Amino acid sequence: MGIDLGTQSVRALAVTGDGQVLGRGAAPLTGHRDGDRHEQLPAHWWEGVCQALRRTLRTLPATRVRGVAVCGTSGTVLLTSPRGEPLTPALMYDDGRAGAEARRAQEAGAEVWQALGHRIQPSWALAKLLWLTGEGAPPGRDGGAPDLKGARVCHQPDYVTTRLVGHPVPTDSSHALKTGYDLNARAWPTAVHAALGLSGLDFPDVVAPGTTLGTVCAEAADRTGLAEGTPVIAGMTDGCAAQLGSGAWGVGEWNTVLGTTLVLKGVTERPLHDPAGVLYNHLSPDGHWLPGGASSVGAGALTQAFPGADLGHLDRLAAHREPAGAVAYPLLARGERFPFLAAEAEPFTLGTPTDDADRYASLLQGVALVERLCLAYVRQLGGPVDGSVTFTGGATRSGYWNQLRADILGRPARIPAHTESALGMAVLAARGVTGAAAPRAMVRIRTLLQPRPRVGARFDEPFGALVDALEQRGWLPAETAAYAREHG
Repeated sequence: MGIDLGTQSVRALAVTGDGQVLGRGAAPLTGHRDGDRHEQLPAHWWEGVCQALRRTLRTLPATRVRGVAVCGTSGTVLLTSPRGEPLTPALMYDDGRAGAEARRAQEAGAEVWQALGHRIQPSWALAKLLWLTGEGAPPGRDGGAPDLKGARVCHQPDYVTTRLVGHPVPTDSSHALKTGYDLNARAWPTAVHAALGLSGLDFPDVVAPGTTLGTVCAEAADRTGLAEGTPVIAGMTDGCAAQLGSGAWGVGEWNTVLGTTLVLKGVTERPLHDPAGVLYNHLSPDGHWLPGGASSVGAGALTQAFPGADLGHLDRLAAHREPAGAVAYPLLARGERFPFLAAEAEPFTLGTPTDDADRYASLLQGVALVERLCLAYVRQLGGPVDGSVTFTGGATRSGYWNQLRADILGRPARIPAHTESALGMAVLAARGVTGAAAPRAMVRIRTLLQPRPRVGARFDEPFGALVDALEQRGWLPAETAAYAREHG
């Protein structure tokens, strides 16, 4: 059983060792957005998990579930009591209020982050912890300063696994990465915590993804429908989960998750060092490295621009607008994280769309152009990108967009039969329970797309225009822009 805590919903998936889906369920999630602010209530995650699991288990005996793993959005964090009760709301992965705190954290641990090859960003959990214990600290009982000494650092899946097991459990190294966990030393950087004034917080123990955290307790069994005693396995972030679910497990293979936002992740033998710090490296359960990054462009731009629209109908219209009359940079909100870091970045459109169909086409194409720029940046850093590319995420429901992306990238693309991040967690649960390599048969490839060079060539000029515009605005470094023009 895999559980994915997304932005808009909780999804659960029950999968056999040969890839047969026995059950699935979902429940909606809501949050509060206001400018740079994006929060959710952890209690809603648990309620959503309970609903999603019960729906998944409607036609499946709970005793058939051999293990369950949970993934969540990367960088989402809150503080809880020692027993796991929330003390703060959860600051979501794209909450951008911790800009000043990110600079402090970067300076305090510069040597650690340089060795790891990344840079602390405002959306990272370590910066958010500084905000939660400073400007964003909740008021004390008497209305004065709060006493957060001993408050427990909690990532999104940690809250759910704590409820499943019945007591606080370790976190996994994947979710701990953006909280400052040192993957080289396999330890929290306590000296950095001391310099930042965070030593009073309780940072959880950290285990490798795939480690057994405990078993489902009686209370959780009653709420979720899982059998008491079912093993609970440490998960990974949603981007890593999507990669596991994509079957992109070999060195040089890459997966792009296109949902609300765009996440790119691949497999390398060694970590990729990024002087700009916008690419970061997770550690794979099999010992390889998973470098990647998360852009703030994505399919969320479609729902923002065309709420409630028939996107299938718009797809058919967009097929006649290649390229569109305008070039869009479809950020969801202010600030970009990958393939460059620019807190001041804003969405823009070059030119004027002729109508709604042209505007829609420009958004589809704009996301694919950014995806192309992301892969160019990985190549610039020395990453092997000659292996296969796999598309996962909710956007793969659009057959037209899938082919368009393959054309713009100029490379074959695979689409699994099941593209949910929850599948990756089912794969990891299988690995954790059996102790063996995850069975490849769990991932079934539905479609193999070949790029159409004549179509792809139509987008060389829009790609160049987008790269030029990003550089001219001072967001995309000149060296990266020059490389993208020549090799992208």
